[in-house]
Amino acid sequence: MDLLKVATELFLSKLGSSAGGISADQVAGALSSLLGGADGQIDLSDLISKVSNSGLASLAQSWLGDSANSGFSVEQVLSVLGQSKVSEFSSTLGLNEATATTALSYMIPELIDQNSSSGGLLESVGGVSGLAGMASKFFS
Repeated sequence: MDLLKVATELFLSKLGSSAGGISADQVAGALSSLLGGADGQIDLSDLISKVSNSGLASLAQSWLGDSANSGFSVEQVLSVLGQSKVSEFSSTLGLNEATATTALSYMIPELIDQNSSSGGLLESVGGVSGLAGMASKFFS
């Protein structure tokens, strides 16, 4: 499964009519820069670690589990990804920052949720205890 393609489609769907003339290739390039690993693909484990290390482990756990997803606020998106990176992302796409950040706040939990069914992604971070361990390191 191509996570970048899935993320691109989700992001464009969250933008709705605000997408204007933005192409899928533009979004894929911008998302790759914002959320990408060394290979240019989206690194969900790294993203979950960033969320958890920002004091939001319970939030990440809700996305990884099979229950309802907790919301990801615009402020949390900016805190986890960094104001300057989100600003650069929105500028690359020609969007105002509020529109881009709102779309990201809906897209990221859904992307993680869709790609974590059957526990594969949760297991990659060491299960619930591994997720809690990441969070405890943040507060040490």
